[in-house]
Amino acid sequence: MAGIYIHIPFCKQTCYYCDFHFSTSLKKKDELIFCLIKEIEIRKNELNNSIVETIYFGGGTPSLLKTEEIQLLIDAVYNNFKVVENPEITLEANPDDLSERKIIELSKSPINRLSIGIQSFFEKDLQLMNRAHNSIEAKKCLEVALQYFGNISVDLIYGIPDCTNDEWRENIQTTLSFGVPHISSYALTVEPKTALETFIKKGIIKNVDDEKAQKQFHILIDELEKANFIHYETSNFSKQGFFSRNNSSYWLGKPYLGIGPSAHSFNGEVRGWNVRNNSKYIKAIQDNKLPIEKERLSKKDRYNEYIMTGLRTIWGVSLAKIKNDFGEKYLVYLENQSKKYIEQELLYIENEIVKTTKKGKFLSDGIAADLFMLNLI
Repeated sequence: MAGIYIHIPFCKQTCYYCDFHFSTSLKKKDELIFCLIKEIEIRKNELNNSIVETIYFGGGTPSLLKTEEIQLLIDAVYNNFKVVENPEITLEANPDDLSERKIIELSKSPINRLSIGIQSFFEKDLQLMNRAHNSIEAKKCLEVALQYFGNISVDLIYGIPDCTNDEWRENIQTTLSFGVPHISSYALTVEPKTALETFIKKGIIKNVDDEKAQKQFHILIDELEKANFIHYETSNFSKQGFFSRNNSSYWLGKPYLGIGPSAHSFNGEVRGWNVRNNSKYIKAIQDNKLPIEKERLSKKDRYNEYIMTGLRTIWGVSLAKIKNDFGEKYLVYLENQSKKYIEQELLYIENEIVKTTKKGKFLSDGIAADLFMLNLI
């Protein structure tokens, strides 16, 4: 089984915290859609006849596309790949794009899952982040979307300056009140060369507070645990049966093809990434060239990647897999490196699987980095 990710690099405006690849100019939209279709055709043999089980439209803001344009891209996938009978087809969407008419149109298309970027229900937070929607639009789009889609994920951001713990609880409870089955939640981070970084340096916006973010992360876990959500990945929570099949595939190391500028691909051994420039991408595809760079992962790279993804999920890191795939020396190294975190109650071993404790979840990336193999053995 495999997945296909399609990157739509357009947005109405720039969110201050975002460092993803996008353009606020739609002038090249038609050309780019044509090139996305052409790239799908050029790369039709890359998955080695693996069956596609997920199609994911990310961005950028894929909901800026017309439903007919989305359909063209889905048709291109079906025309060039084998697709399972009931694939998960996700569209990332912003509330300001999801009018009732647009939601109804999408519900009649093959799209069967919406990932909606709410981020917060407080106007002050939305304005601080320069989101294109307001709180009223956020609530209205959820109210309507849930009449037509049973599988909806909501994105929330915690650790926002001036968002109190009580306000954060209110954001969570407001989301739960709609009955959505999936929530993805991320800490506000200050990425290099973003507007947020500039505003913080100038003192226009307060800096993020890591202790506050950690506290709000644990509030999130507690509130969603009470609502019977499964914390199946560091940033992802779901009702039973609503895990993101697309994201789970990434974490479990399944192959995926990334279509579009800046999109990444992985086949288990080789990672590739397309050029992060719309004009260069379009020119290359029009010239029948793939604007992609590739690297073959070493055994050490594959071990490190498995540690990173495994510790973020409920599936953890299998000691048997470490021994079978990487060898006894890697297993001994992992066991030795893990000891101090087990003593600190940040990691534990259950049925030969290394997992993070509730206390260790927020620190999983840092813990993983300390378990990485830095030298060849």
